[in-house]
Amino acid sequence: MTSPDAIVIGSGPNGLAAAVTLARAGVSVRVYERENTIGGGSRTSEVTLPGFRHDICSAVHPMAYASSFFQQFGLVDRLDFVTPELAYGHPLDGGRAGLAWRSLERTVEGLGTDGRAWHQLFAPLSEHADAVAQFTASSMFRVPKHPFTLARFGLRALEQGSPLWNARWREDLAPALLTGVLAHTIRPLPGFAPTAAGLVLASYAHAYGWPIPVGGSQGIVDVMAADVVAHGGEIVTGSEVTSLRELPPSRAVLFDTSARGLERIAGNRLPAGYRRRLARFSYGNAVAKVDFALSGPVPWTNPELAHTGTLHLGGTRAEIARAERDVARGRHPENPYVLVSQPSSFDPTRAPEGKHTLWAYTHVPRGSRIDRTEAITRQIERFAPGFRDLILASASKTAVDYEQYNPNYIGGDISAGDVDLMQLLARPVLAAQPWRTPLEGVYLCSSSTPPGPGVHGLPGWNAALLALHDVFGMTAPPSLAPDTVPEP
Repeated sequence: MTSPDAIVIGSGPNGLAAAVTLARAGVSVRVYERENTIGGGSRTSEVTLPGFRHDICSAVHPMAYASSFFQQFGLVDRLDFVTPELAYGHPLDGGRAGLAWRSLERTVEGLGTDGRAWHQLFAPLSEHADAVAQFTASSMFRVPKHPFTLARFGLRALEQGSPLWNARWREDLAPALLTGVLAHTIRPLPGFAPTAAGLVLASYAHAYGWPIPVGGSQGIVDVMAADVVAHGGEIVTGSEVTSLRELPPSRAVLFDTSARGLERIAGNRLPAGYRRRLARFSYGNAVAKVDFALSGPVPWTNPELAHTGTLHLGGTRAEIARAERDVARGRHPENPYVLVSQPSSFDPTRAPEGKHTLWAYTHVPRGSRIDRTEAITRQIERFAPGFRDLILASASKTAVDYEQYNPNYIGGDISAGDVDLMQLLARPVLAAQPWRTPLEGVYLCSSSTPPGPGVHGLPGWNAALLALHDVFGMTAPPSLAPDTVPEP
């Protein structure tokens, strides 16, 4: 086996984005993957019963349309997506539900007295969603191209991320609907960092929708891997890298690992000061997940909820905030926040005819070994009486199970690093180009770098463009467009 020009460690979406970019530039690249299948957090497999296909980590992809890397790559031209008109829903007791339609106007109509406040909050962001995507896609130290949109975004994040977060609302439905999105980051609420991330996702819901890949999230990494191979790259599975000494000679090495994984593998070759900064990079709380195989669709009390791909369960804004504070204090909430996806309602390839899959996770303290199947089932049953009777089988992962599944998920932290205000600025270190390490030719391209977690490929793309500039002397980014793929 000849030595490549560049090596990528890890085949998650960010590692493959880096490999795609390098291969498209004519650089010979080899990807090493610890597991026997590629994908990292974007794998799809049968974990309950034959014929039921479950997404192991990510399921719904708000960034599939918004990511500048995926736009350049032409992801939607390579892979089929279904985009529900109802982006996400939030049930409350008594059959009421907040409904976030792709249409901002339709959403506003369903929110009663607070509809106008919702419109004022999101109209300037969803109408300029491309600008929002631009300034949230990279290092905080880059000069924004759209300062007015950034200012509007910042003011809204400060408001909803502060103790004033209830000032604009008069009823309970709209704030609950928003809080379900803000809670994605596994942080106490209110807070600036979770609010900033949540406002981005909620803005994309109105601008692009929240798409679901047909066949499962595995399809995203499969089309990326195919592009790498089509342009001369190699992917080696079942090959764990534990030290840089194990690698063949190359001019560049890109790590799709956590910051801790970089420190462990590069070891003493990294300067001591940089290693200390990596050691100070903190990891957040975790998730526990359950996949369900069902005999029929979930019997939501509010029938509109059958038409959304994503639901946030947990009750009112105050209830969800209380649950997230419990997690931050190391407790397992009795009434947890639960994030639910029901892809088989839109994609019949996910389950046998007439049957359904359901994806659900909840937040837990880092390192938790507690199976949350019953807590998740009880919360779903609260808003869908009779759900328990539909369960054919289930498969559970604790926070510790997630770290064993993917070492990047330290303690079960699927974000590869806490998403707090400081770590939005210093991810994993305070630098204008945080993807570049002090070790010549070595780059970090995982969710431990900006813009952080999510299936968007942006850390890999940013790191690869730096490597092309620094190591290979290329200043123009390569074309990633599908029409440049050579004929087989």
